[in-house]
Amino acid sequence: MAETKYIFVTGGVVSSLGKGIISSSIGKLLQARGYNITIQKFDPYINIDPGTLNPYEHGECYVTVDGMETDLDLGHYERFTGIKTTKANSMTTGRIYKAVIDKERRGDYLGKTIQVVPHITDEIKRNIKQLGRKYHYDFVITEIGGTIGDIESAPFLEAIRQMKWELGRNAVNVHLTYIPYLKAAGELKTKPTQHSVKELQSVGIQPDVLIMRTEKHLDDAIRRKVANFCNVDFDCVVQSEDLPSIYEVPVNMQNQGLDTAILRKVGEPIGETPELGPWKAFLERRKRAAEIVNIGLVGKYDLQDAYKSIRESLSHAAIYNDHKIKINFINSEYITEENVGEKLSGQDGIVICPGFGQRGIEGKIIAAHYTRTHDIPTFGICLGMQMMVIEFARNVLGYADANSREIDEKTPHNVIDIMEEQKNITNMGGTMRLGAYECVLKQDSRVLDIYKQEHIQERHRHRYEFNNDYQQEFERNGMMCVGRNPESDLVEIVEIPGLKWYIGTQFHPEYQSTVLKPHPLFVDFIKTAIANQKKDQDIKA
Repeated sequence: MAETKYIFVTGGVVSSLGKGIISSSIGKLLQARGYNITIQKFDPYINIDPGTLNPYEHGECYVTVDGMETDLDLGHYERFTGIKTTKANSMTTGRIYKAVIDKERRGDYLGKTIQVVPHITDEIKRNIKQLGRKYHYDFVITEIGGTIGDIESAPFLEAIRQMKWELGRNAVNVHLTYIPYLKAAGELKTKPTQHSVKELQSVGIQPDVLIMRTEKHLDDAIRRKVANFCNVDFDCVVQSEDLPSIYEVPVNMQNQGLDTAILRKVGEPIGETPELGPWKAFLERRKRAAEIVNIGLVGKYDLQDAYKSIRESLSHAAIYNDHKIKINFINSEYITEENVGEKLSGQDGIVICPGFGQRGIEGKIIAAHYTRTHDIPTFGICLGMQMMVIEFARNVLGYADANSREIDEKTPHNVIDIMEEQKNITNMGGTMRLGAYECVLKQDSRVLDIYKQEHIQERHRHRYEFNNDYQQEFERNGMMCVGRNPESDLVEIVEIPGLKWYIGTQFHPEYQSTVLKPHPLFVDFIKTAIANQKKDQDIKA
């Protein structure tokens, strides 16, 4: 393709309609046709990034390979398409304004008055266009967070309006709206969609494609009505019904011709419809899976989106083990020595979740002790790994006061300590060990057998680490340090070889699991959990 095409995905009526899933699906369908694509997210909030946001505010914080803390939708982009996102794929109002203010302070604007138009909008446009120019993508898909009508989104919409005018057929707008069903009247209502499009038109943007989120099937009469009232071609009005899995959305969109409508709008040849063979094989495998594996998530955030990537990675792994997964959240705040057996009862495997801060820490340590002593497959991630280390120090090494410097700065047995390069940092945002780092696996370890390669690369998000002063003592007593960063000597993986599956990783493997390439650690963990389930069933029988 001679020129990069730009697709802008906006949303109206209400939030949480699934713009991230639609953006990912469009990317997947274009990718299947041989196009080189990328997807970026523009979030209207003023935070520089979501790294300092409580998960209750915005779900999990997803980390890119180059260490950018981003919105969870970037996880969807990577899981659906297999692309590797970077800081260029995530932008917030805060970053846009900071870039403009920094330029103003340097005198780059030669004394001009700085305004939303053109300076803020030009910065937005620059960040959209640079992806296409720098990396020569065929399509750059840009998702605008929030809902049409939000005051925060106004500069982004003005930037899109300008780009559509400047680029002509090389830019299209895909607008996602909601068609509510009024149960009392027994009717589907299109008026909210009409108003949403009117709001979009009022800022100078005419949508090229409309995707209507609905809980009920929409007949052609409703689609034609929407097309007529919104000035959109009938074949560009697509419905997005509730489906059993988000991974069915690309196939549903393809069946309705979403990708062909977009290609026609930008003047690209349609060609043959891709088979989506591996993707459909994954869906078929998911449908065939009948048996269930139960996995307990021990964490402090009782919110699905707080551990989104972990949940999706577990789901992928279960499907590739021909099982459906039932994930049970277990709040670590309420785990005690007295009730831990009851709380973890019925789980075939346990994940001790990542996080920050003191709340729920002791419950995670108690859970780690229970799963270790009862030989329940256990996967500790980041803070979860650190809790496994603390538990082992307390109950095996005999250091009852062992702790992390994060929890107790004065602990005499700081088996988890602050990293050397973190000691003088006072800012919270973007200052941790972030992004992808090398890790070398130890010979004859369980993790080497799982990964099938000695050198791996995984993504980090932490500022505390295993204290190497205690390594020999841990290993003499059975907890082995089996993964290390070759430059910093940071311990990245611990395991107890004598147990079925007791592994902790300082990194976040969930950031690298995709639909077509599930992460080997999760696949092996689920495989062991299934074997553990069957063994328990045999004993009971």
